[in-house]
Amino acid sequence: MSNMNTADIGFEKELWGAACVLRGNMDASEYKNVILGLIFLKYISDSFEKKYKALVEEGEGFEEDRDEYEAENIFYVPKGARWEDISNAAHTPQIGKVIDDAMVAIEKENKSLKGILPKNFARPELDKRRLGEVVDIFTNKVKMDDADEKDVLGRTYEYCLRNFAEQEGKNAGQFYTPSCVVRTIVEILQPYKGRVYDPCCGAGGMFVQSAKFIEAHQGKINDISVFGQESNPTTWKMAKMNLAIRGIDANLGNIPEDTFLSDQHPTMKADFIMANPPFNLSQWGADKLKEDQRWMYGMPPAGNANFAWMEHMIWHLAPEGKIGMVLANGSLSSNTGGEGDIRKNIINADLVECIVAMPSQLFYTTQIPVCLWFLNKNKKRRGETLFVDARKMGAMVSRTLRELTDSDDPKNPGDIQKLAHTYKAFVDGSLEPVKGYCAVISTEDISKQDYILTPGRYVGIEEQEDDGEPFDDKMKRLTSELSEMFKKSHELEDEIKKKLGAIGYEI
Repeated sequence: MSNMNTADIGFEKELWGAACVLRGNMDASEYKNVILGLIFLKYISDSFEKKYKALVEEGEGFEEDRDEYEAENIFYVPKGARWEDISNAAHTPQIGKVIDDAMVAIEKENKSLKGILPKNFARPELDKRRLGEVVDIFTNKVKMDDADEKDVLGRTYEYCLRNFAEQEGKNAGQFYTPSCVVRTIVEILQPYKGRVYDPCCGAGGMFVQSAKFIEAHQGKINDISVFGQESNPTTWKMAKMNLAIRGIDANLGNIPEDTFLSDQHPTMKADFIMANPPFNLSQWGADKLKEDQRWMYGMPPAGNANFAWMEHMIWHLAPEGKIGMVLANGSLSSNTGGEGDIRKNIINADLVECIVAMPSQLFYTTQIPVCLWFLNKNKKRRGETLFVDARKMGAMVSRTLRELTDSDDPKNPGDIQKLAHTYKAFVDGSLEPVKGYCAVISTEDISKQDYILTPGRYVGIEEQEDDGEPFDDKMKRLTSELSEMFKKSHELEDEIKKKLGAIGYEI
């Protein structure tokens, strides 16, 4: 693997800058499809071109045989729709129509892409000169000469998703989960082999991180089968493109559909389920699903779908399957609408393996405090649950956003690695409880807390390091310092009163 990466060559930033210029008067949600569509078009065109050249060199005349491409999971790109055709038209008024026609032609030749690709590049509000400049960036900066190129475009797709999420704010929750949160779930669950499912998959981030995990541990992406569902049509298309760029063959259902009302995988049992469902979703269809077989632990309340998502996932879990999911902190303690009884039943079924309280400000979309639930149908530590308080973890990367640190350095592991190591030590039976951070609690002791799962109740308060100063001496010093502060405060009050009196105001 070469050392080329998008951070080094600045491609991500340059493309993003061009995207912002191209935006004009369009909403972020609109021009997101323009940029992400071009990334995908460049990827499939370059993949095709690489195979095309190889077939030409073989000299058998099979370079226009679609079967040669399908055999290697490469999309066939017909004449007139190849990147060369688009690049040649970059600085003509027809560039938008050329791209739209290319998208139509590619969908016609590849059934799995039917209805997926954006076809709105010819619209008047899209500046064609600037569109041509973006095409030039792809043409001149990115060439499909080696395996790294797939990674460059895949990471650029992810980079743009992150930036669009930041711009769209609360509306971005439907398609983007911060990668550090996804990576934490993946590192803890370690989905090496089997069926991986996300019932609210957004742009497919859980699947992308699973593939990265397998790759990093010398595994094979074909060892997992990917199943997902997404109700938002635009987001569903984004996911299909995102996964195709990564070479991930995924079954996301035939159409975008509501997971509760139209389950696209009704009989599928997954080995790993990873999800970030919409927080505290109301009006999720409870009135139409009162007798549904999925509610094994109680009927979820109509005004909040948190436990509907959880019970849906448990229903789809294989006999030894595991779940890692993001939920609002209210799920840990709420008793509204029978949620307390559902939580109690799930705990007594010995499904809850680990609860992690997460730091604030991890999401672009909400300031609601969140937690991670890890459920396991075949727990190694029967009758016990690991609680982790990670609220002090992470580092601020902007004024409003925090990220968990990520480092594989054994001498200085990142937050993500620390959480994964804590979970592994718990499962292995080697974990030492740390006050203020982690504790292993029996189901019996959880019942004494009315089945509330807030980690702070169980991990205690972090021990303070003894500074060696005798208590009496410390109290004398602190009270003296406080007295000085009070004195200074009174002096400032007097000064303020004088200033106000000088201009005719008395207090």
